[in-house]
Amino acid sequence: MNNQKEYVLGVDIGGTNTVFGLVNRNGHVKEEITITTDAQKGAEQLFSRITDRIHSVLNNGITTSSIKAVGMGAPNANYFKNTIENAPNLGWKFVDVKKIFGQYLAKPLFITNDANASALGEMHFGAAKGMKNVIVITLGTGLGSGIIVDGDLVYGHDGFAGELGHVCVIPNGRQCKCGLNGCLETYVSASGLKRTVHELLAKNIGESILRHNSIEDLEAVHIAEAAEKGDAIAQEAFEFTGKMLGISLASFIAFSRPQAIILFGGLARAGQLLFEPTIRHMNNHVLPLFRDKIDVIPSGLHNGNSAVLGAAALAWHGLERS
Repeated sequence: MNNQKEYVLGVDIGGTNTVFGLVNRNGHVKEEITITTDAQKGAEQLFSRITDRIHSVLNNGITTSSIKAVGMGAPNANYFKNTIENAPNLGWKFVDVKKIFGQYLAKPLFITNDANASALGEMHFGAAKGMKNVIVITLGTGLGSGIIVDGDLVYGHDGFAGELGHVCVIPNGRQCKCGLNGCLETYVSASGLKRTVHELLAKNIGESILRHNSIEDLEAVHIAEAAEKGDAIAQEAFEFTGKMLGISLASFIAFSRPQAIILFGGLARAGQLLFEPTIRHMNNHVLPLFRDKIDVIPSGLHNGNSAVLGAAALAWHGLERS
């Protein structure tokens, strides 16, 4: 069969919406569909809706036999067991994804968390194409990460390795939703940036655009806009965020020596406001052996398709290894 007619089904399950589509080996997305997750109705109901929609769009030479595998990114997904375990955003305690999804589409299935899927997406279709040693940091509401060493994801003993967002950077620091204190994601994430701004506003009496936003309405994009306009509080918040990330990246480099570090997600779209202090602090704290040798670059995945491409890359990667 022509490789251009071979597809995988990439599925990204989120707390609110689930996005899925058919993707060929070159990263071309043939179909992309978004539906509400409705997690309270259970995994089986979601999987049924996904496959119903996929069957409804099969046409123009794409048949069920054209779909070679399924790749799925989901919270608390276990690569080794093909399960989703104790996913708080979904309210699911344990889901045997392979067993349940296989009832609707009997194809090889590969599943991992969304940050790992993003890392494979970058390696197959994005900024890390051609690289085999990469760290991808996903900066959204929290901080996710995928570590690729010698062309494969680091899963660890039980499939849950690589949680760099929960490395302790300040002992007894900010409380994290995971139950620990001082986790990196409490400082470096959209929510972490907001917490930094609130702390700075409380400590400083100077004028700031950000004082006109309520705590509930303040978003990372507002902080970035204020920083671009020269707001001192906003600029200090990005400097601190970049410092925390840069020092942490210096430590991460020491254990895996990546070719590049890729920053992905909403907060990364702040551009040089985040990248400049991050790179500066990283090079100030990294081993001299690695200084100025590791690029920190933005994602190469198209924002509209990034979730589906990541999940699809997981499937193609799994097929190549099987």
